[in-house]
Amino acid sequence: MIMDVSSDQSTPDFTHEPVMLAEITEVFNVVPPGVVLDATVGGGGHSRAILERRSDINVLAMDRDADAIQAARASLSMFDGRVVFQHGRFDTLNEAMASHDIQVLSGALFDLGVSSHQFDVAERGFSYRFDAPLDMRMDRCQDRTAADLVNGAPEEELFRVLRDFADERFASRITRAIIAARPIRSTLQLSDIVSSAIPAPARRRGGHPAKRTFQALRIAVNEELSVLPRALDLAVTHTCSGGRVAVLSYHSGEDRIVKERFGLHSTGGCRCPQSLPCMCGAQPLVRKVRVPAKPTEEEQMRNRRSTSARLRVVEVL
Repeated sequence: MIMDVSSDQSTPDFTHEPVMLAEITEVFNVVPPGVVLDATVGGGGHSRAILERRSDINVLAMDRDADAIQAARASLSMFDGRVVFQHGRFDTLNEAMASHDIQVLSGALFDLGVSSHQFDVAERGFSYRFDAPLDMRMDRCQDRTAADLVNGAPEEELFRVLRDFADERFASRITRAIIAARPIRSTLQLSDIVSSAIPAPARRRGGHPAKRTFQALRIAVNEELSVLPRALDLAVTHTCSGGRVAVLSYHSGEDRIVKERFGLHSTGGCRCPQSLPCMCGAQPLVRKVRVPAKPTEEEQMRNRRSTSARLRVVEVL
């Protein structure tokens, strides 16, 4: 079933330079013909390059952000008949494939970066640059917002979010300041509270003092790390032999999960000592593919968004 890919004048602007575009295109240049999952389609830049390179590839374009789906429909409209769209989280891959009668994938791409559109639209509440309601939901159909977390979470939960999702050195001080200032309604109010909680010398280095707190809250509100392992497992399970699963991560917590899941699938879960033959009968599902792990220096200079990117790829056996 093909969804309408027409655009209109209200199409959100998700235009940005796709990270490691040449490397990603090469990764999928050798997969078998069929359907490639773009699990975070955004503006559709990676999908467009793959579709242009491979006339025997179609794309299942997913995104939890309805604005991204609308933008991708417009940017990929020239590939009418080769792209299907699904609004939803990537851990609902089973439902997405069933909805479009897709039996198997030739590959899957996860670009885990946050869209610049989400940061640049003030009312989305992702950025400390604008005064806006504390929202931060990628999917605005979900109930819980950043305001709910900031104003309703117990102190222990807030501390854990800041510590685990942002490696925030001053998580305890920031947590206490947030609790004392409740209720907090806007992004700038939260930014000021966080900045005031951090010692002055630390505020003068390492970028905006609220950057880590906003990152941690966004990850928590959208359950970004908790849904990733299942999504990766599903992608591997549904990808055919010779197909590839590629992930661009931008945060150490994301990359740890990708490394762990790919490592598990590359050994089949074997826990036998590496110095001895495997005796447990575990069967590897994938092999790791050697690819550039980071963008080139030229790309990093040209595209600041790419500087923290890390690419990992496996091929299904």
